Amino acid sequence: MRHDFGYFFHEGVNNLFSHGFMSFAAIGITVACLLIMGTFTLVAYNAEMLLKTLESEYEILAFVDDSYDDAQTAAVGEAIRALPNVKDVEFITREAAMEAFEERNLDEYMRRNILPEMFRDRYAVYVDDLNLVRNTARAVEGVEGIGAGNVRVDEDIAGGFILVRNVAGAVSMALVAILLVVSVFIISNTIRLTTFDRRDEIAIMKMVGATNWFIRWPFVYEGFMLGALSAVIAFGLQWLVYESVAKGINAADTLQFLSTVPFSAIWQPVAASFAAAGILIGVGGSLTAIRKFLQV
Repeated sequence: MRHDFGYFFHEGVNNLFSHGFMSFAAIGITVACLLIMGTFTLVAYNAEMLLKTLESEYEILAFVDDSYDDAQTAAVGEAIRALPNVKDVEFITREAAMEAFEERNLDEYMRRNILPEMFRDRYAVYVDDLNLVRNTARAVEGVEGIGAGNVRVDEDIAGGFILVRNVAGAVSMALVAILLVVSVFIISNTIRLTTFDRRDEIAIMKMVGATNWFIRWPFVYEGFMLGALSAVIAFGLQWLVYESVAKGINAADTLQFLSTVPFSAIWQPVAASFAAAGILIGVGGSLTAIRKFLQV
């Protein structure tokens, strides 16, 4: 028998509409699974972006020798900037350091008794990789004009950022993988119920010489259409949910420290991911469901 893809498509569409309730159930379940997977993934992605923002603000403070003049201090900054893993360097005068201290400490007594001479010129050093922050701090200490004991770095905060990022990534990947497997299992069982009604027809086709793939193709098309339609619906719902949550976060005064990536900036990879996941679930579920009925 020749592979007539028009026939396969026609049969797939017929299967889709001849079992309207089961097709509706399969689409509903797939949409729900895609929404859950998409929500977890977008939450993890936004958490990753927020952590990257916080990491970019993490700084190593390097205090410059008090005896250095402006030219020597500038040379120290250039030497630090040339070190490996250093992304940026910002010079902070003692006056600016005092103003920042006063902003954080509103106690009038403390502010009245703090003088600029108590502070030192410093460099705020920003790094590319927090995993190397200890090595970077040691390298900064080795710069002439800084010296040992003149670098302040909080390795606990850096370690906390790394731990949260790794845990969030691992949890999101595990949840997505579990939900993908569950989705394929559910839709395969749903499609299996539709194929059960056609078991006699499949058996007859096998007996007259139809190949397994000739029998499979209509179900593959059916699964493809179920998955693609589910992906379109889930993507639209995800967009609405995401925008609603983002507006709620932006409007809440207590959540100003949180920020969300605009959906318009990520809709293309999200749409591609939904399409790929939906089609994988639909086609994978169909192939799994039909396998049992081909064993005649």
